[in-house]
Amino acid sequence: MNISKLLTTVALASALTAQAQIDTRPVPPQPRASTLPANWQHGVFMEVFVRGYQDSDGDGIGDLRGLTKRLDYLQKLGVSGLWLMPITASSDHDHGYATTDYRGIEPQYGTLADFDVLIREAHKRGIGIVMDYVINHASYQFPPFQQALADRNSPWRSWFVWNPEPGPGWDIWGKYPWYDGATKPWDWTGERKDLPPIKPGSPDIFFGTFGPHMPDFNLRNPVVVQYHEDSLRFWLNRGLDGYRLDAVPHLIENNAKDWNDQPESRVLTKHFQDLIKSYPGRYVVCEATAEPIAYGDPGLCGGAFAFNQNYEIVKAAKGDATAVHKMADYYRTMSPTMATFLHNHDIFTGQRLWDQLHGDEARYRLAAASYLLLPGTPFIYYGEEVGQAGIDGKGDDPLRSPMSWTPAGGFSTSDKPFRPLSLNRSRHNAETQTREAGSLFNFYRELIALRRASPALTLGRYEADRVEGKLWTFQRVQGAERMLVAINYGDEPAPIDLPARSRPLYPKPPAASRTTVPPLSLRIYRMEAP
Repeated sequence: MNISKLLTTVALASALTAQAQIDTRPVPPQPRASTLPANWQHGVFMEVFVRGYQDSDGDGIGDLRGLTKRLDYLQKLGVSGLWLMPITASSDHDHGYATTDYRGIEPQYGTLADFDVLIREAHKRGIGIVMDYVINHASYQFPPFQQALADRNSPWRSWFVWNPEPGPGWDIWGKYPWYDGATKPWDWTGERKDLPPIKPGSPDIFFGTFGPHMPDFNLRNPVVVQYHEDSLRFWLNRGLDGYRLDAVPHLIENNAKDWNDQPESRVLTKHFQDLIKSYPGRYVVCEATAEPIAYGDPGLCGGAFAFNQNYEIVKAAKGDATAVHKMADYYRTMSPTMATFLHNHDIFTGQRLWDQLHGDEARYRLAAASYLLLPGTPFIYYGEEVGQAGIDGKGDDPLRSPMSWTPAGGFSTSDKPFRPLSLNRSRHNAETQTREAGSLFNFYRELIALRRASPALTLGRYEADRVEGKLWTFQRVQGAERMLVAINYGDEPAPIDLPARSRPLYPKPPAASRTTVPPLSLRIYRMEAP
């Protein structure tokens, strides 16, 4: 780009910035090498809901300073990375996916200076920070959308998707995804109130995959794509280590029939991945419920959450022999770039693990082993490592309660946290769990340490798997290192034929029997070369 064109672009962006009250100025790339350890992306991550993690100022809401104070705990657990649910400014003031400013921190969470401190302190501990980025849609209160509604000749109008005659046949998760911006019978925190049918012919009918409070961007518009490119670089230039790209199969909808996971959406996803990875050592993972395995390909997103596999892991932990076979089959063909998990912040992935397994700690440990010791990048959901239970509530609220730090709570000095505390916090809290030698926390910590210390468990191939009844055995192989893992999901001892040169690594002290695996138990062996 020549100087004259660059100055014109900057001047135009500055004018638009002043009009829309957001920053749309170009952000030049400043790619710097990552200071994190090699292969940090292949370690274990934790998903953190900042609002629910740690309150530092007593207002009952978690914040970035609170998270920074808990980095030593996360380092002790052994995680290599954190995925932060949206921390940019939003209109929902909760989950954060209704974005109002793509280059500003949610005020309740702190400031850009607090973000910079978090990045710096995390890097000191060898922990990378990955941030949620919402490409598909913005908030109804996003200033450009408000400008577009107020003035149909506004330059912001082309940033969103409008159609006065959208036609019949549209159905996205049981809803008609077109809304009339001229009528507002709902509040814009996302709660719908007697939403009337649209009136065909209105020029203000807009598209919202996830509802009227989150209008979709028009990602056929190169100016919108450029805005996202610049916003992605804005955070990468500050030291961010990567992104979780939200809802990428929904970037482009062609018609009522062809709306999900269109080829154009895949092209855009690859484009954004390439931009992020032009910064050395950065990590990308996609939310792609439609075809997770396709998006996990390095030629598309490079990483994607292994949706549906999480259900099989939990069913296997409950003793379902069919689910054990499905797990073994899945890992035979799974790309090592997939991101595995037991559940996350969305209720469709399941309740908190404690609630799914009704507090059965033996089966809880088997579920954890079923993804922490396997290929892929495991993502722990905050509180999972201490057995935190969910709370009563609607929608996703049961999954998004404050982290249990002490028997009393420890989340905030406020007597009115933003959401109720978990009811099983008296024992299942970080303070108690870190002190008990045989606790869930220390089980997670030991498995993570074994994974980090072993190239085979971190990066190795999945080989020689067998399922006999409810016993699953497999090997992880990297170079000359070969590890054997045996998990018995059954209520009875299971026979095992161990190679002569296998040395027990877990549990310690080694189990007495080398011919059986006790019920509901895990065994790990290092296989020595002959």
